[in-house]
Amino acid sequence: MSEIDFSRLRSLTARQIIRALRRDGFELVRQRGSHQHYHHQDGRFVTVAYHRPGDTYRVARLRYMLQVQAGWTADDLRRLGLL
Repeated sequence: MSEIDFSRLRSLTARQIIRALRRDGFELVRQRGSHQHYHHQDGRFVTVAYHRPGDTYRVARLRYMLQVQAGWTADDLRRLGLL
């Protein structure tokens, strides 16, 4: 398992993250304002907050969404076409 290079992910948009979540089996379960909540069958839960689909995220927010909430590794990001 290799370390995720978040400097390469800084330009990920909300639209790209949502598309990858759906490809990985996450489903939109609810939305409140600009927060969309995605749930995976295995219990993982990811919240994507944005105002426009083209919004990008700071490294700390990306790390939290991708590593902590989604539980993705660098291999997962390559498989999903994000790296």
